[in-house]
Amino acid sequence: MTATIIDGKALAAQIKDEVKAKAESFRKEGIIPKLAVVLVGDDPASVFYARSKVKMGAGIGIDVELIEKPSDTPEGEVLKIIEELNNNPYVHGIMVELPLPKHINKDRVMSHIHYLKDVDAVTPMNRGYLLSGEEKLVPATPLACIEILKRMNIDIVGKRVCIIGRGETVGKPLAIMLIKRHATITVCHTKTKDLPSVSKQAEIVIAAAGKANLVTADMIAPGTVVIDAGINEIEPGKYVGDVDFEAVKEIASYITPVPGGVGSMTTTLMMNNVLTAIEFQKKS
Repeated sequence: MTATIIDGKALAAQIKDEVKAKAESFRKEGIIPKLAVVLVGDDPASVFYARSKVKMGAGIGIDVELIEKPSDTPEGEVLKIIEELNNNPYVHGIMVELPLPKHINKDRVMSHIHYLKDVDAVTPMNRGYLLSGEEKLVPATPLACIEILKRMNIDIVGKRVCIIGRGETVGKPLAIMLIKRHATITVCHTKTKDLPSVSKQAEIVIAAAGKANLVTADMIAPGTVVIDAGINEIEPGKYVGDVDFEAVKEIASYITPVPGGVGSMTTTLMMNNVLTAIEFQKKS
């Protein structure tokens, strides 16, 4: 058996067309969708991701304002920028690129974003909604995992799903989102005993641990669906996921590559969150 390789770029293109159509409908109502991206410092990866959002927004009808500040910007000034964006009715989404300089408290900054403009779903309010089962704005990477399963017509109702990784960004929110969709969840982590024996019981394995090639062929049962939400730079410019792709693809039924899988969809889904935010703001 050789797995069907899931083309995240093709799925992202589908979603991009849908987002573009929704953005156009808002523009016809006189609403110009706008995202503000706050970038503090000059971390190369952050600069790249921030500017890629500007480019993507231009192609799908969402205005993206990039607010760049030097790395020595005081925390109070960053909080003031966010407060101004919170109060600006023409800004519908706010995101802060990470990492922030060490003198800035990340949690304090993220908590300052209004929850209805929190397109990265990092505020305590949105995490609370997610935990209660009411999904307002949800993180893009877990949402990408859900969308892949949905768009590949992989049923998750009642399925045994093993999530490897319990992080705040992917593992925890993804577990809650899958429970809401009636999957049966096991969350594994560094303290899990005999990880292969646990993961081999799953029908769907989602890797989100942030460790290159952690998931090996002996951890996967034949026919398992494998979603790789990890990305690790193993040498300058070369990235791999958390799954040993070449070995596991010979056992799995479906598998996502890295790059070209989950990551291909995250920015597009975050842009869709801007439009979701507009809908919630209209109701509030």
